[in-house]
Amino acid sequence: MHELLEKGRCQVPVEIRTLMMIDSLEMTDGDRSLIAHQCHSCEETQIVVTHGTDTMSETAKVLADKIKDKTIVLTGAMIPIKFGSSDGLFNLGSALAFAQSLPHGVYVAMNGRYFNWDNVRKNKQTGVFEEVK
Repeated sequence: MHELLEKGRCQVPVEIRTLMMIDSLEMTDGDRSLIAHQCHSCEETQIVVTHGTDTMSETAKVLADKIKDKTIVLTGAMIPIKFGSSDGLFNLGSALAFAQSLPHGVYVAMNGRYFNWDNVRKNKQTGVFEEVK
């Protein structure tokens, strides 16, 4: 994460906490509770959570149910950073900007857009996140 922020020339002061490094398909309810607990108990009110894209909306729901007084933005990458041509750095920068500018709530930020946690889904055919119609 430090390397990504440095590569993006980030000037926003951040506190980085690594909670887990697992595929989001392997996440459990306990993992999601840990994320919610950490977000709830930290002093920061503007939070970015990097997350695998497959179950991002499930974690967003847990966060929205448990936390009302912070701005939390989940983001990730459709193409992992290790493959070179990733959308991850762009998504991370967008998420940092959205976390600073959106009101309290839980959001998903992907591909330059933000979505309310309860109005987004991953379209596996097109490889983008979209509003639920």
